[in-house]
Amino acid sequence: MAKRSHNEVQESLRELTRIFRPKDPRKFVKDYIRKYRITGGYEDELTMLVERELTKLNSPAS
Repeated sequence: MAKRSHNEVQESLRELTRIFRPKDPRKFVKDYIRKYRITGGYEDELTMLVERELTKLNSPAS
């Protein structure tokens, strides 16, 4: 996957995570990959990205 496309996918997933705040990051990523036809092999990386974003959202602001 090209670097620019990969960054666009990551940013899109971050935005969707902030909007929907999924309870199950792995299922959320699987649905995202299926819906937007993302090439395979990125599921673990994208799941970690969603988990990190959820951690940021759930942590108290300093």
